[in-house]
Amino acid sequence: MARDLGTKYVCFKCGTKFYDLKKPVPACPKCGADQRDAPTAKPATTRAQRAAVAKEAEEAAETAATPAEEAEEETEEAEEAEEADDE
Repeated sequence: MARDLGTKYVCFKCGTKFYDLKKPVPACPKCGADQRDAPTAKPATTRAQRAAVAKEAEEAAETAATPAEEAEEETEEAEEAEEADDE
């Protein structure tokens, strides 16, 4: 009584579970999506994950301005505006 229904899939678009019934094109019966077109995620190694986190933290530190730097920028902008008004 055990029948071989082919490969089991979970549709990447709608999440429906189905068997391909050994057909050449594994298409979802609910939405018709070809399962061969499913996006594949590259497995990230632990080293790559740690490098990405470190890079994000470094970029965040570079872009974050200290209150003293912000005050200097505001002062420079005010001085430039006054010089433009004087002319």
